[in-house]
Amino acid sequence: MAIVKPVRGMAGRLVCFGVETSCDETAAAVVSLEEGRPLILGSVVASQADRHAAYGGVVPELATREHLRALEWVAAEAMRSSCLAWADIDLVAATRGPGLASALMTGHCFGRAVAIAAGKPFLGTNHLEGHMVSAFLDGAAPPMHGVGSWLALVVSGGHTLLAVGRADGTHEVIGSTLDDAAGEAFDKGAKMLGLGYPGGAALEAATRGGNPSAHRFPRGMLRSGDLAFSFSGLKTALRIYLGKEFGGSAPEGEALRDICASYQQAIVDVLVGKTAAALQQTGLRVLVVAGGVACNAALRAALTELCGRDGIRLLAARPEHCTDNAAMIALAGAWRHAGSGAVSPWDEDVVPGLGLTA
Repeated sequence: MAIVKPVRGMAGRLVCFGVETSCDETAAAVVSLEEGRPLILGSVVASQADRHAAYGGVVPELATREHLRALEWVAAEAMRSSCLAWADIDLVAATRGPGLASALMTGHCFGRAVAIAAGKPFLGTNHLEGHMVSAFLDGAAPPMHGVGSWLALVVSGGHTLLAVGRADGTHEVIGSTLDDAAGEAFDKGAKMLGLGYPGGAALEAATRGGNPSAHRFPRGMLRSGDLAFSFSGLKTALRIYLGKEFGGSAPEGEALRDICASYQQAIVDVLVGKTAAALQQTGLRVLVVAGGVACNAALRAALTELCGRDGIRLLAARPEHCTDNAAMIALAGAWRHAGSGAVSPWDEDVVPGLGLTA
């Protein structure tokens, strides 16, 4: 990553066009950053959920073809909504990783091509960093430089981690999953229970009226003494339980609701327990929660209770900013560029396994 003189200073206005194609959402957005406060000028997300539902999960080749079909019109619509011309754009950002390799390549190459054609600097941006700053897209949130440092719980289908975020753009992962992400536990649990895809929302809907204490599913590594997560054992426990009690098939009615509520509670208890331990360990007083699983009402309620009890300020990303979107990529790119002048070389490649590094 190269460093150049920022197009605008932190005290000025910087407008970033962002692209996100890490998995199965094709997204483009225009975000301005002024005095450390972001403003979404245009944001479009084209979901592929219906296309992948028949397979019970994301098919990388199909996702890539859909990105290729959607990118041009999604980008055009984001720019149209912003009421800006390409001459008004200061920076182009696109997700570099982590994500599906072929999906990342489509958006990353598209972003570079746009930057070259428009004569603008380009910055390959970390998808996880986008999630870490997504809560600040809410107009009611404080500016990032006014927060100082915060604890971020990023929890999605592919990632579950705790990280310390800092106003200077550096961050440090202090806990992550050793195997499956919480979102994957939701999706695979929903599949075993015959609830369809996307699994997280389907399983949450099936918990209504259920008893979260009906079954005691394992809370993986809740008392491990560290900040690591593990959800593979929970999925195994559900499979064994269904095989023993229902012959491997899913029950209906009250029995299904109780299983779903109990399974969801096991995931929520681990996420909240580890977050509480991280807050105590770091002494941080601001908690950011983001990622697709952050839409879960039970998790939000539990984190709200935790923060209210301990006097922690909770900044939860708006639901539309929890799932993959380009506004968070544009903000992450704009923030890093405004602070340090970071840009990417034109021969930069995507990194599917990119971690969250400073």
